[in-house]
Amino acid sequence: MLVNDKHLTTIWYDKEVDKVKIIDQRLIPFELKIIELNTIDEVCFAIKEMQVRGAPLIGVTAAFGMYIASKENSNLDFLQEASKKINATRPTAVNLSWALNEVMTKIADLEEDQTSAKILDIANKIRQDDIDNCKKIGEHGCELIKKIYEMKNKPVNILTHCNAGWLATVDWGTALAPVFVANKNNIPVHVWVDETRPRNQGFSLTAWELINEKIPHSLIVDNVGGHLMQHNKIDICITGTDRTASNGDVCNKIGTYLKALAAYDNNIPFYVSAPISSIDFNIENGIRDIPIEERGSEEVSHITGLDENNKLKKIKIVPEGSSCTNFAFDVTPAKYITKLITEKGIVDANYQSINNLK
Repeated sequence: MLVNDKHLTTIWYDKEVDKVKIIDQRLIPFELKIIELNTIDEVCFAIKEMQVRGAPLIGVTAAFGMYIASKENSNLDFLQEASKKINATRPTAVNLSWALNEVMTKIADLEEDQTSAKILDIANKIRQDDIDNCKKIGEHGCELIKKIYEMKNKPVNILTHCNAGWLATVDWGTALAPVFVANKNNIPVHVWVDETRPRNQGFSLTAWELINEKIPHSLIVDNVGGHLMQHNKIDICITGTDRTASNGDVCNKIGTYLKALAAYDNNIPFYVSAPISSIDFNIENGIRDIPIEERGSEEVSHITGLDENNKLKKIKIVPEGSSCTNFAFDVTPAKYITKLITEKGIVDANYQSINNLK
């Protein structure tokens, strides 16, 4: 998508220097910084500390991480250990283990001198597939937005949560892909952007994307969504997913469940953009079985922004002696989800429809 009117993606392989490059998303919206990943430790740090984030992008980064590992040592035992190390960085997003399994399965019978080149091919394919699939999700989801616009003949008001735009993928995004496609097709939209505590990914990332695409939007604190729904200011909700169970339960950024409850109570459609790589067909009950990442307390107790001298500064916002708990995700039961938007089309959030996607 666009940054200062120039096309950019979140991760790419620079053939000229044989380097994998990413955007350090921790610095957005205040600074656009491109960094190289040169070691397995740097890959693990990038995923764990959220230089890259979003389930699809984590998976793509993991695949390129295996290429970086193979340049150090292409022995299968070494690569298996590297895969385990990368997989341990974040427990919730299923794309991570999916991408690593794609790599390890396809190199199992190769000679060592063939392995590194093969992994690079696999990583580049996973990257391109992600771009293509997200574009298809955008096209399918755009049809929903188009129908609403044709009914009301006014800009379509869309609520999203967290960041499921192109920064969470390689390009296009998942939940925001329909918005981007609608905008490119001159369908007027307006996006309500949740702050998404504790890391404020709505305010920092989603808003930055929408500004660069020149899409009208309003920033709101996390608990405003229900009020807007009660007063007919939201036409449709679209979120992403980090892991979707085979029964249709959706695990996404903490707070998604509450938005779905409010949408259900106000008869507002609640869609989840779910690339098939984010579906865990082995999990039958999301509430019971999806592991929920618990991150450090400092994400809750501190906040980062620009000070009066335009310098990034982290400040503490809680009283000394208070403890903070930081669950990163929650699970929305399938019964509150209108449908899933996948690259293969829009499907019901139930076992039969989801398993037909295999």
